[in-house]
Amino acid sequence: MPTYQTYTAIGQREDLSDIIYNISPTDTPLMSSIGKTKATAVYHEWQVDSLAAASLTNKAVEGADATSATMGVTTRAGNRTQIFQKTVQIAGTLEAVDKAGRKSEKAYQLAKASSEVKRDMELTLLSNQLAAAGDSSTARTLGGLQAWLATNGDFGTSGVAGASGTTARTEGTDRTFTEAILKTVVKEVYTAGGNPKVLMVNPAHKQTVSAFAGIAAQRYMAPSNEATTIIGAADVYLSDFGTMSVVPNRFMNATNACDETAFVIDPDMLAIAYLRPFSTNELAKTGDSEKTQLICEATLEVKNEAAHGIIADLL
Repeated sequence: MPTYQTYTAIGQREDLSDIIYNISPTDTPLMSSIGKTKATAVYHEWQVDSLAAASLTNKAVEGADATSATMGVTTRAGNRTQIFQKTVQIAGTLEAVDKAGRKSEKAYQLAKASSEVKRDMELTLLSNQLAAAGDSSTARTLGGLQAWLATNGDFGTSGVAGASGTTARTEGTDRTFTEAILKTVVKEVYTAGGNPKVLMVNPAHKQTVSAFAGIAAQRYMAPSNEATTIIGAADVYLSDFGTMSVVPNRFMNATNACDETAFVIDPDMLAIAYLRPFSTNELAKTGDSEKTQLICEATLEVKNEAAHGIIADLL
């Protein structure tokens, strides 16, 4: 009599794991490291100021009258807010049936949409996009970081810095990322008055930086009875003007034209200004489904662009 096998048996339960595996990157290093503030208009403004240059001529005769006042004037800077949104629409039947890996399809899809919007925001903040007011048929856009950094930078041949979020960075001839280039920009930032704390790079340049001579020494003396630990990465760069965290950013890649840049930044001098923080709008029902919009409106506040530096046109 033949053995009764699974190949012919009826009624076997489906073996479907109750976990959904998703490795799409959701970390947003720039957004996570900078501050948050509030915007109250679609054109968010702030003021920038500087001290007079140090002088060797500041000397007065004993008993002399006070000199005439020479007052510096603040400069206004501003960026446009941009609306970021995603919409999910779930059929009533799908929400009701028993599902593997999630109880509510709506909650699961909204969580995914939230991560996707944050990824879009990270990409936009890093970009060379220009600020634009938009109109009734054109979306408003914020000026990305590449279009703001004008004072401190190092570029390939024919490369030109952006400015004020309204002039895009002009691409130059690509060249190899070297420690000498990094030192040049770090010195520029320091000389301008900045305190660089983070070097943000793409994954390939993270490996390049790990080979720089200025990397803080990391050594392990392994006991004879234990495995040896080999350090092949660097998380801290020790410059002449202080230490900087070396932070890789997955969104600085060829797909979004951020792969050829590296940023020397002071997170305290950047912020995301929210006109409308993340919220959901339950849209009108037009049938047997639930339609929900996830939305936020924000811009990049570059408190003083001279506190940062850009290294562009890198291979």
